[in-house]
Amino acid sequence: MAQRAVWLISHEPGTPLCGIVKFSRRYPTVEKRAKVFNGASYVPVPEDGPFLKALLFELRLLDDEKDFLESRDSCSHINKTSIYGLPVGSEELWPVVAFLKNGMIYACVPLVEQMLSPRPPLISISGISQGFELLFGVQDFLSSGQKNDTELNTKLSQLSDLLLQTCPFGTLLDANLQNSLDNINFASVTHPQKQPAWKTGTYKGKPQVSISITEKVNSMQYDKQEIADTWQVVGVVTCKCDLEGSMPNVTISLSLPTNGSPLQDILVHPCVTSLDSAILTSSSIDAMDDSAFSGPYKFPLTPPLESFNLCYYTSQVPVPPILGFYQVKEEEVQLKIAVNLKLHESVKNSFEFCEAHIPFYNRGPITHVEYKASFGQLEVFREKSLLVWIIGQKFPKSMEISLSGTITFGAKNHEKQPFDQICIGGTAYLKLHFRILDYTLTGCYVDQHSVQVFASGKPKISTHRKLISSDYYIWNSKAPAPVTYGSLLL
Repeated sequence: MAQRAVWLISHEPGTPLCGIVKFSRRYPTVEKRAKVFNGASYVPVPEDGPFLKALLFELRLLDDEKDFLESRDSCSHINKTSIYGLPVGSEELWPVVAFLKNGMIYACVPLVEQMLSPRPPLISISGISQGFELLFGVQDFLSSGQKNDTELNTKLSQLSDLLLQTCPFGTLLDANLQNSLDNINFASVTHPQKQPAWKTGTYKGKPQVSISITEKVNSMQYDKQEIADTWQVVGVVTCKCDLEGSMPNVTISLSLPTNGSPLQDILVHPCVTSLDSAILTSSSIDAMDDSAFSGPYKFPLTPPLESFNLCYYTSQVPVPPILGFYQVKEEEVQLKIAVNLKLHESVKNSFEFCEAHIPFYNRGPITHVEYKASFGQLEVFREKSLLVWIIGQKFPKSMEISLSGTITFGAKNHEKQPFDQICIGGTAYLKLHFRILDYTLTGCYVDQHSVQVFASGKPKISTHRKLISSDYYIWNSKAPAPVTYGSLLL
């Protein structure tokens, strides 16, 4: 008798998802047992997002689900047991114990210690009765003495530790959670929490949580068959949690769209209290496959007062955002250049700025420039031997632009002219500088409704994201260039 997973879901009509997962707990050891017992009929427990949607659909609690569906609403499917089968892709997760009480949905997935096809009689599955006992115990604990949202949040914050005592490894030992709370004597109940040594003070004021995702994309492009182009995304999630109390608890989830690129090499801040092993084991060293963990990436934490970097990550996106070539041909004191840039169709065509810097090292000052640009404007910095192609805030509808021209140089002055030990002879590069707001190349985002805060007051939650170019080089394809192999080391 054991449970594979437990959920508490707040039913909130009118919101985009019509509900918020307030608490979830999974038992990996029980899940492994389920895989063995169920054999070919095994269906894995989905992540919180798909589970929430499937459960609300089955319970007819979605705002847009008004039509009659025979598979769910016909007389032959009248449910009298509060036990459901939820669609998970092309399969069905069964049995799921779930019921709605006072705006809160209580749900769990019991372990079935036999094959699921054909379905065994409910009376033969002992985990179902245990699941009901657990959920009723949680319901009694949350409803006893509850007067407002603050008290509810306090009790929700205690559930994680309570289930360690009352339901270790998914096996229910005591359904009286209040009794267990009294026995283990929570510090948050008996006396105010002690201020941790690493936290210098407490916040007083309007509660708010700010989360920012910044991705930097690096690329080395050569336009040569014998040299592979390289690119990589490095991301950082920065947080600022202004919350009252000495030890407020927050859970932040990073999500990806269906076609998003999995996050890898994840490093987290010490304030993160626990982490799914799948997050830690996702590495860019391993070859990518369909089984790569694609989230959601959950980070339960006790935030410090100051702004902090919640986590760092890398990602191998399938294509660079801007693909280009750069060609330079030398003719005495003149250089002929040709540049072509193409924005990938999947990338948001809305820049805060986008520029291509074209430096010329180990030469004299620029004395004359003749050019033709299909888009944007060209600025010439003669003494710095630098051209800046200002592309602007959008690429044209064709997503492709070009620049060609002839540059004439004067006599060298070693004291004033830029020098570089790599860019000698025809070796030269173009460097892109751009920034795109409200966008990430991986698709990574934070849904405001998924942020769980266990503290007094309802905080204002704000999220931001942006993509920035870092070392984004396009090398002259007509000359030698420095080469990087494999992933960029950043």
